[in-house]
Amino acid sequence: MNNNALKGAPAAFGRWFGALAVAAGIAGAGTASAAEHVVQMLNQGASGPMVFEPDFLKVEVGDTVVFQPTQRGGHNSQSSYVPDGAKSWSSPPDTEYTVEMNVEGVYVYVCQPHLVMGMSGVIQVGNAVDLDAAKAAATQAATGFVMNKDRLSTALAKVQ
Repeated sequence: MNNNALKGAPAAFGRWFGALAVAAGIAGAGTASAAEHVVQMLNQGASGPMVFEPDFLKVEVGDTVVFQPTQRGGHNSQSSYVPDGAKSWSSPPDTEYTVEMNVEGVYVYVCQPHLVMGMSGVIQVGNAVDLDAAKAAATQAATGFVMNKDRLSTALAKVQ
C-alpha cells in the first residue's frame, strides 16, 4: 500500500467532518424543541371540587400535555372535542397520560367519571381556528353538568 496516499487523509477527513458539523448546526438552528405542560387532576383545587388545574392552556403545535392524577379519585382525561384531523384520547382512571398536540385549534376535555361535577378544561393549540365549533361542543358537554356549570365557558373565555 502506498503510504503517500494516506498522508492527506486525516486533513481531508477533518475538513469533511467540520463541514458536516456546520451543516448539522445550521439545519438544527431553526428547530425549536417542543414544550411539556402539566395539568393536574384534583379532587379539590383553587376553583372548587373536581378540577383540572390549570383549566386552560395555550400551547404550540408539537407540544405535549401531561395529565397527572395528583389527587387520586378515579379521574381520567378524555377529549370531548378535538379539531378536524386531531386524535381523540381517553386515559385510564388515575393514570398519568400524555397527549401530543399535533393539530392547531381548540380542544375541550373532561373527566368522564366526574362529568356531572363539571370537571373539564380547554387547550388552545396555536390559533383558535375552530373556536365556534369548540364553543358549540362545550355547550353540548356542559348540558351534563349538575354543578360548576360555567367551568367550560370560563375556560373558553381565555381563548384568544
